Amino acid sequence: MKMNKKKILVGILFLVVMAVTNILTFMHGENIQDIGITLHVIATPKNDTNIQAYYKQINYKDEDFSANHLVNMAVTKEDGKKDYEINIPGDTAAIRINPSNAISDEIAFEKVYLSYKDDVIEEYSLSDEHYNAADRYYSWNVDFDKSAKVVTDARYLRNLIMKILVCLIIDLLLIITWVKLDKIAIIPKDIVSNRKLIGSLAKNDFKQKFAGSYLGTVWAFVQPIVTVLVYWFVFEKALNVGTQSTKAGIGIPFVLWLIAGLVPWFFFSEVLSSGTNCLIEYNYLVKKVVFKISTLPVVKAISSLFVHAFFIVFTIIIYSFYHYLPTLYTLQLIYYSFCMFVLSLGLIYAFSAIMVFFRDLSQIVNVLLQIGMWMTPIMWNMDAMANRIPGWAMTILKLNPMYYIVNGYRDALYNNVWFWERAGMTAYFWIITAIILLGGMAIFRKLQQHFADVL
Repeated sequence: MKMNKKKILVGILFLVVMAVTNILTFMHGENIQDIGITLHVIATPKNDTNIQAYYKQINYKDEDFSANHLVNMAVTKEDGKKDYEINIPGDTAAIRINPSNAISDEIAFEKVYLSYKDDVIEEYSLSDEHYNAADRYYSWNVDFDKSAKVVTDARYLRNLIMKILVCLIIDLLLIITWVKLDKIAIIPKDIVSNRKLIGSLAKNDFKQKFAGSYLGTVWAFVQPIVTVLVYWFVFEKALNVGTQSTKAGIGIPFVLWLIAGLVPWFFFSEVLSSGTNCLIEYNYLVKKVVFKISTLPVVKAISSLFVHAFFIVFTIIIYSFYHYLPTLYTLQLIYYSFCMFVLSLGLIYAFSAIMVFFRDLSQIVNVLLQIGMWMTPIMWNMDAMANRIPGWAMTILKLNPMYYIVNGYRDALYNNVWFWERAGMTAYFWIITAIILLGGMAIFRKLQQHFADVL
């Protein structure tokens, strides 16, 4: 009877969470920054040249247009009169177009306007008041409120359906969690009751990785720093010209943008690589009846956190050196690190359990991490590639949960965007993460009784 009362109280708490989540989901609007709009330039090239389109976003700090916010489009004389479509962010506040060589007779501009799908947002005058005769370019301010309204109206039905689906999925997950609470709570209870042992094992695990080497744990920090420097040199110096299209639209020094993506990926890849093998590595503990083996994946995750905490501090120092000082938004690094920790934990619960019976999984995980690193916009700007990647492919790439994490680190460090401003992505991430975590723990519990026999 006592247990029933407790479950009823938990059920009431779940209902409150369900109601609050549903209300917040329906109240929150879209973040237009994540939605692309199209700049149309109807022109007739008289010679082979490039149309250069610069854009300035609402929260962009500099007064002048930046080469980092430039989209280049090659045009040829044979094209004739044509509508050149250029994708730009939805929160664009000003635009500028000109031929790349700034020679007035290279191309004849006839009409310029913005649209979202089939809806025209605003058309721009090609009169002298918008033309800079000295540098031969046109520039206009964009009515951001108008852009936001057109995009919102066009996506109203889609957004309504998406909100209903999100609420239904969240409600279903909460109901399943409440019904299966006794089974789901087994592993969390083991973690809480053995927290001191987990902390001790995590510290020992971190030290053991480099036992026997002269520099010891120093190698844990040297390798990621060298990796950052190598990627920075290759993309910024050695292949600078060849990588301009992948870096377009980045409004900060490339090394800062790169670090914000690599630091979370270092943690994620380290946890998955080491966590997948945790039961094999600690097989002597698995065979002990009194030891709670469900704590071993957590040991590996916490062990990797030591290095990650150092690199978060390292990143903040590097950003400060470039005059991007910490703000309240920077505190979100704690939130996004927690997000990544929970996501990683769910994966390694499943992977470590399967690894006991299928040893090839370790190699498969390593291959998937290599592919995943390039599918996540760590070293290339996804928004800048919007004109080259089909819309369906962009959607698939954004479904990667690490896209949310990497984008979140950049929001915390320099975009100055709160995580709740990206309500859609936040809801999606936590739904996927909850499914992965609950599924991973279920797989672990199901196979746990056979671990000792196989090992």
